[in-house]
Amino acid sequence: MPDQPAAPSRPEETRTRSQLLARKSIDKLIADSEDPHHSLRKTLGPLSLTALGIGAVIGSGIFTVIGTAMAGQKFDKPEIANTPLIHFLLTHSAMAGRPGAGPALALSLVLVAVVCVFTGLCYAELASMIPIAGSAYTYTYATMGELIAWIIGWDLILEYAFSNMSVSVGFAAHVEALLEWFGIHPALRWISPAYLPTGLQDFQGHTLYNPGWHFGFNIPAFLIVMILTVVLVRGIRESARTNNILVLVKIVAILAFIFAASEFIKPRYWHPFMPNGWSGMLSGGSIIFFTYIGFDSVSTAAEECRNPQRDLPIGILATLVACTLLYGGVAIVLSGIVPWQSIMGDAAPVVNALRRLSITPGGGSMHWVELIVLIGAMLGMISSILVFQLGQARVWFSMSRDRLLPTTFSHVHPRFRTPAVATWVAGFVVGVPAGLLDIGTVANLSNIGTLFAFVLVSVAVLILRYREPERPRAFRAPLGPIFPVLSIIFCILLMMGLEVLTWMAFFIWLGVGLIIYFSYSRHRSEFARRRRTV
Repeated sequence: MPDQPAAPSRPEETRTRSQLLARKSIDKLIADSEDPHHSLRKTLGPLSLTALGIGAVIGSGIFTVIGTAMAGQKFDKPEIANTPLIHFLLTHSAMAGRPGAGPALALSLVLVAVVCVFTGLCYAELASMIPIAGSAYTYTYATMGELIAWIIGWDLILEYAFSNMSVSVGFAAHVEALLEWFGIHPALRWISPAYLPTGLQDFQGHTLYNPGWHFGFNIPAFLIVMILTVVLVRGIRESARTNNILVLVKIVAILAFIFAASEFIKPRYWHPFMPNGWSGMLSGGSIIFFTYIGFDSVSTAAEECRNPQRDLPIGILATLVACTLLYGGVAIVLSGIVPWQSIMGDAAPVVNALRRLSITPGGGSMHWVELIVLIGAMLGMISSILVFQLGQARVWFSMSRDRLLPTTFSHVHPRFRTPAVATWVAGFVVGVPAGLLDIGTVANLSNIGTLFAFVLVSVAVLILRYREPERPRAFRAPLGPIFPVLSIIFCILLMMGLEVLTWMAFFIWLGVGLIIYFSYSRHRSEFARRRRTV
């Protein structure tokens, strides 16, 4: 019976269980954010928020991962580890890699956009209720307790780290293309990843590297991360005006590609439109989902909004609409100017497609369009890496400040007033793997981490509606619980399109995180200190 006294060993178990479920008060979070000594300047409106979202999304993958999503990945022999989980569960058979969406990637992008709309509305509801920096980490701490907050914080580290590894690998491919444009040909081993699961071929199809590991290191991918780490340690303030300019340059680059290359479309490349069926379209969506991560970064600027209740939903939804239109245009044109099979493993498919066109009869003008796209893509990727490296370091910093990670990570540089230790650690955690791994491998882990975070955010909406139905909501996702539930279902469906190996690595990552939490973080957190003083 509930009224019976507990056994002697039960009080400690009860306190431990209470700590795992301990939540931060939403009212306290909001009050703390309004403290004049810690409050942020409120300067952002809906236009700046939309530009922030587009800036984070564009450059995070449309110039890089689109080739992997369209062509898929192939391996030497069928292996369960390299098979999409949903295919293995349905057929109990292995595949030699993942099927690509082919020209149907345009539909994959629409599917992903719909999923992001459901999730984006959940983010908008939470952000309008809890206009606090921290995004999913803050939301889960306020709704599901310390343990889930730790899991989502640990997951965000995975998401940001592998996201930037992917962008860094793509940036290196564009550096190579820029050097090639000027007639400079660096040694291949120092500009390509050490691990190439599909090998490496030139434009004529000649094998440069066989599949697997080879001696080498992707120096440009490593250097860009470390250079931006130095910038972040020294301190940087990205104004909304600067970000707006970068967004404009990236949009111009995308539009230049769409309109210039559309003259060279060969409709025969669109047939068959779905070469790998629905399985390929789902797999392509699971891969291309990487390009959309960043729209949730709008919610992290909640404390700096002039009117978060109105502007956050506008910023999130406008970002998704604008990016879907741009992405769809790129996918349709790219699949119409080169055979979709030819861009497998290509970390710079858009630029390399333009290079192919430039050497065809009548394609001389594409040589200059290639330069425009190169500049826009590289600026986009630099700003994306910068924003996400800053965000990753702040996750380490926030978790350290909450005593869930060692206090070393929350040390602030005495001169630059930045979380220097967290920033340097984040730099090496991203830079070294970026020099070793290919773009498809690192994009997968970023995708599963992001989708898992989206699932928890959607669950948080349902929990708050049940627990605090009377709390004012300036914005509410429509149709009752339908949108949060659809967000959960579709995110899980996209997760199922990822490889078994990705799921295994994800669970290993979570397992390591739980070991750290129960052996270290749980005994040092804010709620553990309160428990000891009671």
